[in-house]
Amino acid sequence: MTENKFIEIKGKTLYIEYNNSFENKPTIVFLHDSLGCAQLWRDFPAKLAEATQCNILIYDRLGYGKSYPMPTHERQNNYMEQEADVLNDMLDELNISNVILFGHSDGGTIALIAAGKYPEKINAVICEAGHIFVEDVTVKGVQDALEAYKTTNLGERLQKYHGDKVDILFKAWTEIWLSDRFRSWNIEYLLPNINCPLLFIQGERDEYGTLDQIQKTISQISGPAEKYIIPNTGHTPHKEVSHLILNRSVEFINKIIIKK
Repeated sequence: MTENKFIEIKGKTLYIEYNNSFENKPTIVFLHDSLGCAQLWRDFPAKLAEATQCNILIYDRLGYGKSYPMPTHERQNNYMEQEADVLNDMLDELNISNVILFGHSDGGTIALIAAGKYPEKINAVICEAGHIFVEDVTVKGVQDALEAYKTTNLGERLQKYHGDKVDILFKAWTEIWLSDRFRSWNIEYLLPNINCPLLFIQGERDEYGTLDQIQKTISQISGPAEKYIIPNTGHTPHKEVSHLILNRSVEFINKIIIKK
């Protein structure tokens, strides 16, 4: 049974959905993208949990979904590194030790950072469309999203999930990624610390990153790494080709469970 509640992590009030039904089985922690939230994962986590007999934890980062608002739209270059620290504190608070991370976009990056900073806690990572450095295509993708926010009903659609936090959330995301100072952001220094198995998923037509993201990640981590590149697919494979991502993720997770 899923427990939906708010918890406080170092002064941040966050919304979580936690299902701890399977004793002695891993917990898959889902980390949403830069405009996402727990609700926007839809039924994908539940399907993955059922297929692998794993527990699941889904949460809204501060400023997203049902979690409390961000105090400011201004972000530091290391904002995703800070989110990995929040994740670590949350795992301690909930006493979760057998962890598999599944992160999409910003969430994928946070998953990689967490595995690099806290390798003793993370047993495996599924990174979907994550970033380890900034590319021109990423900047263009953010610029296009900002233009859509100004000229379409994108803001209204996001308001359904984030309420009146949408403007500050969108500003926080676009300002940092479009800033000159963020062009130097890079987490490759953390990759050799990742010693757990990694599955890196990316659509071949990802509008926010080239395949350099996947190639340079798997070539630098210390643990076993697999890549799954999907043709004719963009930035959100788990929505665009959900059945493919579900099947590949089940295969990957089941191998981890058997080895343990």
